[in-house]
Amino acid sequence: MALPFTIVIPTYNEAGGIEKLLRTLGEEFRANGLDGEIVVVDDNSPDGTGAIVDRLSHELPVKCLHRPGKMGLSSGVIDGWKAARPESLALGAMDADFSHDVGVLPKMVAALESGKYGLAVGSRYVPGGGIANWPKRRIVTSRIACWLARPLTGVKDVTSGYLLVRRDALDGITLDPIGFKIGLEVIVKGKYGKVLEVPYTFTDRIVGESKLNQNEIFNYLKQLRKLYLGRLRHAGAP
Repeated sequence: MALPFTIVIPTYNEAGGIEKLLRTLGEEFRANGLDGEIVVVDDNSPDGTGAIVDRLSHELPVKCLHRPGKMGLSSGVIDGWKAARPESLALGAMDADFSHDVGVLPKMVAALESGKYGLAVGSRYVPGGGIANWPKRRIVTSRIACWLARPLTGVKDVTSGYLLVRRDALDGITLDPIGFKIGLEVIVKGKYGKVLEVPYTFTDRIVGESKLNQNEIFNYLKQLRKLYLGRLRHAGAP
């Protein structure tokens, strides 16, 4: 029996590519017999992204959660998970810009279906993974970001943002990310047992603008600090 799951896609001004992504995901579900639901969380995009999703909801397994303004990627993922259908046993997240390879999603689902893993992460930094068209500066920044989190987890690509986790692994967990690194919160705090990193090649967005800027780098460092302090407090608890 196929594992029912929900993939959340946060959006802000993604009208240029969201229909193509949703149709591609729908075809991936059909071709592989996946029991998937898509929840798009739109932050009141002025370009009409939410309206496109509403239109497609009549023919694809997708619904749109409309938020009143730009509230951030990580909170969008969390709100999307809260809105997931009750029967979904796994919750996931991916970007709206085709940077995450839809074709590896069946492998992520299969990892959780096997019962051996409670978390699957799309990974650029395991054998078979890679980055297609980033400038060297961004690759170095990403590598350093992952290295800084190494004492917290053995996962090599903590900044991926492409993940699927068993829903019960988040029971009783408070996710409080800063910025857009929701994956780091799940990886460090989740009660998922074993994790599988599934290799994929990251392709930078073609349509729209990148969300990465100096402020997000600062937010990532603040998030790391919170996680390290939390780990220290837990270690020192009686």
